[in-house]
Amino acid sequence: MELQNTVKEALNALYHHPDDAVRMQADRWLQEFQRTIDAWQVSDNLLHDASSNQETLIFCSQTLRSKVQRDFEELPSEAFRPLRDSLNSLLTAFHKGPPKVRTQISLAVAALAVHVPAKDWGDGGIVNWLRDEMNSHPECIPSFLELLRVLPEEAFNYKIAARPDRRRQFEKELASLMEVALDILRACLNISELMEQVLEAFASWLRLRHRIPSSTLASHPLVLTALSSLSSDILLEASVNVISELIHYTAARNSGGVVAHMPLIQVIVPQVMSLKSQLRDSSKLVFDSKHNDGNRNVSSSRYFQDEEDVKAIARLFADMGDSYLELIANGSDESMVIVHALLEVASHPEYDIASMTFNFWHNLQIYLIERDSYVSFGNEASIEAERNRRLLVFRSSYESLVSLVSFRVQYPQDYADLSREDLKDFKKTRYDVADVLIDAALVLGGEATLKILYMKLVEPGGNSGNGEHSNWRSAEAALYCIRAISDYVSVTEAEVMPQVMYLLPKLPHQPQLVTTVCLTIGAYSKWLDAAPTGLSFLPSLIDILVSGMNVSEDTAAAAALAFRHICNDCGKKLCGSLDGLFHIYQRVMIGEGTFKVSAEDSLHLVEALSVVITELPSDHAKKALEVLCLPAVTPLQEVINQGPLVLGQTTARELTVHIDRLANIFRYVNHPEAVADAVQRLWPIFKAIFDIRAWDMRTMESLCRACKNAVRTSKRFMGLTIGAMLEEIQALYKQHHQSCFLYLSSEVIKIFGSDPSCAAYLKILIESLFSHTICLLKTIQDFTSRPDIADDCFLLASRCIRYCPDLFFPSPVFPPLVDCAMIGITVQHREASNSILTFLSDIFDISNSSQGEKYTSIRDNVIIPRGPTITRILVASLTGALPSSRLETVIYAVLALTRAYRSRALEWAQDSVSLIPSTAATEAERSRFLRALSEVVTRGDVNAVTISIEELSEVCRRNRTVQEIVQGALRPLELNLVNGVVV
Repeated sequence: MELQNTVKEALNALYHHPDDAVRMQADRWLQEFQRTIDAWQVSDNLLHDASSNQETLIFCSQTLRSKVQRDFEELPSEAFRPLRDSLNSLLTAFHKGPPKVRTQISLAVAALAVHVPAKDWGDGGIVNWLRDEMNSHPECIPSFLELLRVLPEEAFNYKIAARPDRRRQFEKELASLMEVALDILRACLNISELMEQVLEAFASWLRLRHRIPSSTLASHPLVLTALSSLSSDILLEASVNVISELIHYTAARNSGGVVAHMPLIQVIVPQVMSLKSQLRDSSKLVFDSKHNDGNRNVSSSRYFQDEEDVKAIARLFADMGDSYLELIANGSDESMVIVHALLEVASHPEYDIASMTFNFWHNLQIYLIERDSYVSFGNEASIEAERNRRLLVFRSSYESLVSLVSFRVQYPQDYADLSREDLKDFKKTRYDVADVLIDAALVLGGEATLKILYMKLVEPGGNSGNGEHSNWRSAEAALYCIRAISDYVSVTEAEVMPQVMYLLPKLPHQPQLVTTVCLTIGAYSKWLDAAPTGLSFLPSLIDILVSGMNVSEDTAAAAALAFRHICNDCGKKLCGSLDGLFHIYQRVMIGEGTFKVSAEDSLHLVEALSVVITELPSDHAKKALEVLCLPAVTPLQEVINQGPLVLGQTTARELTVHIDRLANIFRYVNHPEAVADAVQRLWPIFKAIFDIRAWDMRTMESLCRACKNAVRTSKRFMGLTIGAMLEEIQALYKQHHQSCFLYLSSEVIKIFGSDPSCAAYLKILIESLFSHTICLLKTIQDFTSRPDIADDCFLLASRCIRYCPDLFFPSPVFPPLVDCAMIGITVQHREASNSILTFLSDIFDISNSSQGEKYTSIRDNVIIPRGPTITRILVASLTGALPSSRLETVIYAVLALTRAYRSRALEWAQDSVSLIPSTAATEAERSRFLRALSEVVTRGDVNAVTISIEELSEVCRRNRTVQEIVQGALRPLELNLVNGVVV
């Protein structure tokens, strides 16, 4: 009783105390209480206590539901029947109580049924038991109907800590009792006030996809009731849910597919098609004309009356389109009736309704275009003829679709007043429409789609005049759509694109329109390069981009991006205009005038000029590269010239903005020797920054990225500078532990690892870096506090295995590095853990390569003594030491270990899983795991065994208590590195 009172007091504090700290303390206490075994009895008592208020009832019902779902194994086996009876009495007691409480109790009973086999439940299983209870307590039928509804849903609820075998068994139990459940529901049809509940429960049972004969369902009273209730305002939503599930059922391949269910389809489709007129029934809508702009996000109150009804009807058409795609794609007259209905949905003024069809148009496009859809037609000629026939049939539909969706991207009148959430929705609408236009372009062809959209651009008011009040919105919408299909318009298109390019300089200088104009120019950069008239447009288009850099930050970002695309694709044409391009570049870099290009967006200009320089002859490229680097080098040199104190006190941002530009130059100027010469000239600047700012992670990451790009571009031309660079980072790493030094070393290993002339130096480098890193990572806590170092260290190690195994495996750092990896496998940082697991997998897999076989004896001398421990840690990782999202990587490591060590690995695995108590994983579950590994050894079939391995993981993670028991048995975190030895 005292604990019950404490729960009530904590709830009162949580909901009503004015002090936030007290409420948080109460919340923490209640959460801890829910995990205790006392929570069972206390929650049950309070639910049966007539004096409990609604807050207490809701909390206790949620607690009891959660306990049944997750912690049922806490109870002794004999507790099942009293628990079932108590929950049943609560279900009957609350049949007129708070709905939230009744739902939680229903979920608790359903979860109990998932745990307890039908033979132990008694009375022929839960469905038969439920039928008997409904007969005994007819006044409680609404409560029991809710339980009947949630039963199938809980079969797929993985919050319930049931073993996989039991979950599959429960699904089979429900399937075997499908007829009983439907008989119960049919009997309840006589009670008119329960009709909605009956239909919702029927929809739930249909999700089991049990193989009920189509002919039976076609005439079943529940199906007929759902169809006839489509005209009922009250029952429409429930009826739609049933019909939707029936549609999915008829299309499910495991139930025989569409052909097997034609009797039922022939009943459903005419009834759904009869609802088509309601999509345009003006009596269904009250439209707020003030917001008639076609966007879903401007005002949530544009459509008031019965919008949900229209949405429900539209969902049925969308479901038919998605489910019967194969039938529709043949282009028969019957199928086109459905297509025209889907066009009606797509034309609906409410975006949420219209967009329901987008998935259909996308999938239909794939079916019409992909060759696999036509393999049954035999030879190539027949396939091509049928494909062309279908494309012709659906041509007008996709032409209509383009017109129906293109207006939805138009900026609303009140765009400036949109909330952040509405703005986000508007942007998503534009992205979604762009995807639909791409689907249309794939069916119609880019040129045909372009013509439709061009007509939108030149409509009256769409493109004329430069005045402030001209209708820029329609022009912007048309251009946005034209940009969306740019990848599908041929570079040889000569009818429409010249007219579009001619119009662009004449459009109003409105910020959103300028942004889209700039992006459109960039999108058609390949066309500008290929078109005979492209060169003539470039001066005026570049003027637009320069002007756009002065309007706003958004237009400047778009202009800079477009400038990059233009230079990427028209670089050869622009070589003769390099002086003019450099003038623009230098003005932007030094911030001259009213340019609004951000530091991040300026990198687009850096890349743009770098690509143009790549097109120059080598001797010209060296000079141009100096000019390109100058705006970045000059401010860095000025800071360095002021002495170490000023360099040390300068903010990282003031340095990295220039270093990042150099990094992009080294990346995109594809003149290896010129870049190598530039780096050699700039090395004194880089060294000064390395020496003074080695403590500054942000600056070091930027500088290492610049060096990495230089190494990647110049490769062996870097020979004069690479030695000094590596000496620098080798020394600085010992002092400052910057992980980017390891990453830069990885790039060096990739380029120079196989070069015998570099072997001696690289051996010293990797032994120095690894030995120092091992000293930093001695416990799992070290890995947790230094995940970036762990990540880059083991990425470097994997690079060494791939590019210089002859240096790595014989090295004295190899054994302690494996020990270090063993300690860090279970670090929770995703990238660090993945790098460690990948490193171990690379070691196990080394014998798979012809070059790697000679290292297997060295590998085995290190791995075999550690094999039992490595296996135990990997099994612990599978069973809960790492999140389930890492399973794929862990499983690969386990399989790689098994393939490498075969029977010995099986022994290690058997020893490891034998540590797992039988309360957590049964002998059968452990044996199934070991058999799966044996399959890898004997047959090498990886795909077949993954499910069995995943099931052991699921079993051992099914609730917190079990997971703690398993991890306590496997002890994955008890490794530490002491004096270079794992203990």
